[in-house]
Formats: sequence, structure tokens, C-alpha cells
Amino acid sequence: MTAADPRAPGNSGPGNSAPGNSSPGNSAPGNSAPGNSAPGNSGPGNSGPGNSGPAEPFEVWAPGKLVLMGEYAVLDGGPALVLAIDRGVRCTVQPGGEGVAIETPDGDDRFVRPALATAPPGTYRFQDWNPVELPGKPGFGGSAAACVAACIAAGRPASDALAIHRSVQGDGSGIDVAASIHGGALRFQGGQVEPVILPTPVVIYSGQPARTGPRVARYRAWSPAARAAFVAESAALVETFAADPVAAARAAYRLLCAMADQAHLAYRTPALDRIAALARAHGGGAKPSGAGGGDIAVAWLPEAEAELSFQQACRAEGLVPILIHAAPGARRG
Repeated sequence: MTAADPRAPGNSGPGNSAPGNSSPGNSAPGNSAPGNSAPGNSGPGNSGPGNSGPAEPFEVWAPGKLVLMGEYAVLDGGPALVLAIDRGVRCTVQPGGEGVAIETPDGDDRFVRPALATAPPGTYRFQDWNPVELPGKPGFGGSAAACVAACIAAGRPASDALAIHRSVQGDGSGIDVAASIHGGALRFQGGQVEPVILPTPVVIYSGQPARTGPRVARYRAWSPAARAAFVAESAALVETFAADPVAAARAAYRLLCAMADQAHLAYRTPALDRIAALARAHGGGAKPSGAGGGDIAVAWLPEAEAELSFQQACRAEGLVPILIHAAPGARRG
């Protein structure tokens, strides 16, 4: 089990590879820089709105995220643990021309257009950075990463992405935006971040994407008293996670499943249950990352040999491991 140190982006657990994953050449340049710098401090040219901008093309890289612990409770101010990863969004900027032209892979520019409202004229082309070639699209916080990248590309503070993303999405804790801005492994609570050292998970795709919005709405409709008790239990697991991630992951999955049953929230799936069972069979613990209902699971195993055996068992059942590395915060390159 390898630690994800925010001061040393690029660490990953042994054997965390999967067939068809992108090659190392798909990673962003400059991954040796610390990921916990101040929002918007990504280098020359990141000046305020209204500047004419540089004449030369440039790129902005914004990492995605994995929530490791504290899902749902973070919406009520509880602590959570999150890891910025090297699967996010890249924005290529070609200055010049008339007005602002925006290109996205699917034509959806809701999360980037408001950030580019004050951008200098040019073409702003958004692409997945280090995408996973799988059916469906694993949820790594792409909309938050795109919003952060757009802010930096426009020459405005990266922290502007929090309000912009929330205004478009309609809800959320801001943990995905914070991870993309600061990078590395973080403890997040109430909008505040603290760099921490966390064990890197094995990441497994359950085989189907999942929508976060309806699940968050169900959680919000749950009784305040029940949510308060849930948040307290979740917070206790966050605090013990680094010392024993296997036990914490097992307990967190039980807690989240109980919450989902009481809140009538579609959280468990047969694939997620199977990933958790395979992790237990290899001496580890696993849980969904994020809202559940499909998407991805994160697992921790006691040793490298167990990690490899667990991944092989998952592959044998069509549950694909995804290679990830810790990544620094969004920056201009």
C-alpha cells in the first residue's frame, strides 16, 4: 500500500495498471511541482480579466479527483478526504481572432462559458486529459476540472471556479473544485483544505456511469437529525482512515449503505457489492468513490501481492482496474 503524498505527485499503488490505459506520455508536463499552491498562481500570464493575453498558444491542465472518504457528509459540513488525479481536463488556447470561440468534446460548454466571459479573444479548446478508454465515462470530476481550467485560461483566479461551478450545478460541497485547484491529497471541510498524506487506492470501474444530482437530492431530503448522526459517524471514520484504511473503507461502505437505505437513495449495485466482496476476500476493503449507484470503487489492500491478486480477480469478472497517479493542482504549461 503506497501513500499519496501531496508533495510528491505521481505516486501510485503497486500493480495499479489496466489494459488499454493511456501511456505515460499522456501526463501533463511539470508534474513535479507541489499541488497545494494558492488558487490561480499557475504562472506567468495568469493576470486579471481584461488583459490582452499572450500572443503565443498555451495550455492549461486541471486534474480530476477521487473522493476517498466522507461522501454525502461533506454536504453537511463534515470532513472528507480527496485525491487529485492525473485524469482531468486540458484546455488549449490559441489567442487572437474576434471574440471567444469554445470547443468541447460533446458541445456542452455550461461549465466553461461563464468562466470565459471576460477572457481575451481566442479559441479555447477543451479535451479530456488522459482519458480512460472504457464504455461509459468514469466520474473523475470533469466538470469541476473544466471550470478550473477555464478560469486559469481566462486569466482570472482559479478560485472563481467554485461559485461558477455551483451556479451551474445547483448544489455541491466544492470538494471537486478544491481538489483540482490545490492538487495532491487533501482533507476538505467547509471549503477549507489541508494537505495530508494518504494511502493510494486501487481504482475499479463498476461498468456503468452514475448521476450524482438525483442522489444528492435524496440525501438532502433525509431528516436533519438522521443526517447529523450520519455526519458524526462519517467524521470519525475520516479521522481513523490513515491509520487503518482497510477497516475504515469496510465501515464506510456499511455506513453509506445504511444511510442510502434510510434515505431511499439508489446507492448499491451488484457490481459495487462484488468489488467490495472481492476486496474482503483478499484481506482488503472497498467502497464507492462519490455518490454511488455505479461508477467507480476505491479499494485498499494490506500488501502489494494482495493488490495484484485483487485486480486480477476483478478483471476476471469484467471489473476493470484504472491506473491513476496523484497530480498537482491546475496550472498553465
